[in-house]
Amino acid sequence: MNAPPSYLLDANVFIEAARRYYAFDLVPRFWTSLEQLAQEGRVRSVDRVKQELVKGHDRLAEWAARDFVHGFASTDTAEVLAEFRRVIAWVTAQAQFSDAAKQQFASGADGWLVAHAKANGGVAVTQEQLSVDVRRRVPIPNVCKAFAVRYVDTFEMLRELGVRLA
Repeated sequence: MNAPPSYLLDANVFIEAARRYYAFDLVPRFWTSLEQLAQEGRVRSVDRVKQELVKGHDRLAEWAARDFVHGFASTDTAEVLAEFRRVIAWVTAQAQFSDAAKQQFASGADGWLVAHAKANGGVAVTQEQLSVDVRRRVPIPNVCKAFAVRYVDTFEMLRELGVRLA
């Protein structure tokens, strides 16, 4: 029997939740659910996302460094590196995206998240939307679609995992 896929969370999932609808003081169950799901191997992110989060020097950065310790997977594997190279080659070849967008994508965590999902059969979780006309950024869903990586938003992930916050 195959293990259920791991959901790999983009930085914006954490940031939007912390700043808006699942603030630490209002919905602490969201955060403890993520911690438990990470311990079970059902929810993860990647080390590059952690690097982005801890730069914030805020409650989210503290939580990422202290409480979500089981939640960040390494991108330093041969499989992930190979997929990352493929992802970057694809992004670079797309005339749709501006050079600045391509450079920003290559230097951030998003490509690593998609590469990890592709290499390990994971599901990317992002608040970004598929956009066929965007030029100024490279949306994760666009890359996922090109590489046949499934992606969902936070709420779909919570439903699929059976998380109840009440």
